[in-house]
Amino acid sequence: MAGTSTAALAAAVSNAGGLGSIGVGAVTAEKARGMIAGVRAGTNHPFNVNVFCHRPPVADPAREEGWIAKLAPAFKRFDAEPPRELREIYKSFVTDDAMFEMFMLERPAVVSFHFGLPSPAKIAALRSVGITLLASATNLEEAKIVAATGIDAVVAQGYEAGGHRGVFDPTARDERLGTMALTRLLVRHLKIPVIAAGGIMDGAGIAACLTLGASAAQLGTAFIACPETDADNGYRAALLDRANVRTVITTAISGRPARCIANKFTEIGEDIPVEDIAPYPMAYDAGKALNAAAKAKGETGYGAQWAGQAVALARVMPAADLVAELQREMEQAFAAQRQPN
Repeated sequence: MAGTSTAALAAAVSNAGGLGSIGVGAVTAEKARGMIAGVRAGTNHPFNVNVFCHRPPVADPAREEGWIAKLAPAFKRFDAEPPRELREIYKSFVTDDAMFEMFMLERPAVVSFHFGLPSPAKIAALRSVGITLLASATNLEEAKIVAATGIDAVVAQGYEAGGHRGVFDPTARDERLGTMALTRLLVRHLKIPVIAAGGIMDGAGIAACLTLGASAAQLGTAFIACPETDADNGYRAALLDRANVRTVITTAISGRPARCIANKFTEIGEDIPVEDIAPYPMAYDAGKALNAAAKAKGETGYGAQWAGQAVALARVMPAADLVAELQREMEQAFAAQRQPN
């Protein structure tokens, strides 16, 4: 939930008995340090810090210029000019030594990886200072790689999940495994704990994942409507439009496949070959600029409104209340399972 999660949200979740999380993949090490300090100011409990481990992009001027040209008509609708060139706006943790050194000094209780893994040396070093490590996987092959590197637990990210697919190689064939199938598959084949993620919005969903053998469940979309997040008004309105909200996988916004609420930006990418879209995170530079131009004219349909397939189950309440409700619903689901037929 980079860009949406906040220190206040993470602290509230941890104080309520969950494991709060902040996404720092989109910020510098210094800003991440400030975010960690912000969470610690609000809670004495453990929390997670998530980073991106994507392959750094290789410059492809022709492809980048072509993508800028394809977006030019959309910019023109808002009397704006597209960027002249695209920047690598997010640095991968794979090469971000400043972030790594900051983690070694700050020692957050938990660090999680998305899009892949850092070097074995970084993994060993982080574990040596007592940091618990998690990593997402979208199939059994990725999960086995995670387990073999000494990561403490794997996050089974089902195809239902909102936001970016955690695939290690975005050019490879995606098996598109659902959360239930993937969770059970990993539980059967791995010895490390499995955390289910994707499309889980209530306590009954959590109970179902635990019944399949997951050690925990990870929820993201369920918390976006909480007042503690940084979701803007347009994002919240789209999220809570239960009569019309639906999600699609798009590469157009950022350059990597991600599940988003269907909007005007996702429409742009519907008929465009993936190879014509600038690579991640270069494409995101253009995506953010287009969203800013649209918002300046009062149009909110060009945002990265990430959400999972069960988005219509979203609820508006403080994060602590939501954690308590999830706990109550989970216990209710388990009690129903114990009832004789």
